[in-house]
Amino acid sequence: MADAPVAEDAGRARLTFRRLVGLDRSGPPPPQTLSDQPWNVATIPNAIGFVRLALIPVFLVLALRSESGTDALPAVIFAVVAWSDYLDGIAARITGQYSRFGALLDPFVDRLLVVSGLVVCWNFALLPRWAIAVVVARELLLLVFGQLALRRGLQLTINWPGRLAVWPTMSAIFFALVALATLAELLLYAGLVLAYYAVVLYVRDALAQLRALRDVG
Repeated sequence: MADAPVAEDAGRARLTFRRLVGLDRSGPPPPQTLSDQPWNVATIPNAIGFVRLALIPVFLVLALRSESGTDALPAVIFAVVAWSDYLDGIAARITGQYSRFGALLDPFVDRLLVVSGLVVCWNFALLPRWAIAVVVARELLLLVFGQLALRRGLQLTINWPGRLAVWPTMSAIFFALVALATLAELLLYAGLVLAYYAVVLYVRDALAQLRALRDVG
């Protein structure tokens, strides 16, 4: 995850504790993450991202082969992949190894993990299937919207509702995997509200950028 400035450098903000753990995301995104920058794949944060990515099919196979979808090992692997999302962000902020590739890899891994967890929850009916369908619809909507934004040259960064929505949704899946159904449902509904509010903000920002481009043209 590469979305906050790092060291006390020329043009960079000082690395405070709040900035290190991602609570302070003020200022523009690092220039290395913008669309016109090279991919720069070989970084420590990206290595963490690749490990997270490799664990997702392991989780999926183990969970789908279980009898109820609530075996301990798949749940632990899901939690490791989910919580290590913080690790690559911290690594990026400490090392300053931001990259365009990392800015795209991190949300891709998060979404793939969510979709994989929802596949398991759907298969074993661990969460309401209508709610799972609504979550998947949102992910597909963002995928299409993101492609359209890239083609139009728009710069869309993750907003706070979108950032916050990840954790109730992932937590809902985890608690479903450990058979805490009521808590899982409540968290899933909270994640849905935040996620769709984030979509509204993405559309608003995209329209504002399109209007600005038309005015310049």
